[in-house]
Amino acid sequence: MSNTRKKTRSVSVGPVTIGGGAPIAVQSMTCTDTRDVEATVGQIARLAEAGCEIVRVAVPDEEAVHALVAIKERIKIPLIADIHFDHRLALGAIRNGADCVRINPGNIARDKMGQVIREAKERGVSIRIGINSGSLEKDILSRHGAPTAAALVESALRNIQFFEDMDFHAIKLSVKASDVPAMIEANRELSQATDYPLHLGVTEAGSLVNSAVKSSIGIGILLNEGIGDTIRVSISGDPVAEVGVAYGILRALDIRRVGPDIISCPTCGRCEINLFKLVEEVEDKLTGVKEYFKVALMGCVVNGPGEAAEADVGIAGGRRIGLLFKKGKVIRKVQEEELVNALMDEVYAMLDGGMGKT
Repeated sequence: MSNTRKKTRSVSVGPVTIGGGAPIAVQSMTCTDTRDVEATVGQIARLAEAGCEIVRVAVPDEEAVHALVAIKERIKIPLIADIHFDHRLALGAIRNGADCVRINPGNIARDKMGQVIREAKERGVSIRIGINSGSLEKDILSRHGAPTAAALVESALRNIQFFEDMDFHAIKLSVKASDVPAMIEANRELSQATDYPLHLGVTEAGSLVNSAVKSSIGIGILLNEGIGDTIRVSISGDPVAEVGVAYGILRALDIRRVGPDIISCPTCGRCEINLFKLVEEVEDKLTGVKEYFKVALMGCVVNGPGEAAEADVGIAGGRRIGLLFKKGKVIRKVQEEELVNALMDEVYAMLDGGMGKT
């Protein structure tokens, strides 16, 4: 793995710094109707509890713009307003407290985009320039014949120049595609061409499994090369799941140690306990825990004791019974129906003692 991250400029999204060597921030986006303040605030609270550090909401109309005021008052993480087509919504979002606006300049006229830039500059709000394969400028798409990596990069660089001509530099960039190789290539090229911080993600990635695979490959390869300053895993469904996958990618690459690393065997015919149920219960109980530590949940005595011994805490199952380990030492035998409670007692004791602080 590359130990060197590409040096980028730092940009503020509320109190969170993106780029400039800051920790890679995890983002998500609500799937609620932004005009429904209660539902949106509730989902943001769940996202924040799971570890989301920046949240984006869709702003499709003036009613959603007005809702931003009430939402902003009740959340604790920075808020990004997602705008398409209508520059007036961007102006309203900036005035109503958005910490950043996400805009695809390709679908807003230049003179209107200029108004947004001036408003953002006056109020100290950053802008994410979002370039997607599905919304490229017509002349660029015509010239390249398809939303290729080169087309995405050309669009991004054109828009950067426009922003810089207006003396605006509080920019984050994202070039996304549902095609993973194109997304990787575009971000590699853009990383060489500019020092603005990059937001990584595979758009329209699909359901949980498909998204986890595509995002782990696309985002993971780039992060492993030192490219990227903030990430979002896009999943069709509950966005809280996005946060877990994002931190899983960061943990797997040893970039950020946030949240428990749960190791569990794939199971086979030797498994003598209900490991599926046990893993689900432990994952559910550990949701929202920010401290880093390793938990091993092993289903038999073949690889179980060895794997569990490498973890901070873990169990190795047997026939309706398990061995509880802590730092490589067997603590005691536990009946299968008591394994989760016994394991969690050890986890809570470990956390109370200060182990696993990030």
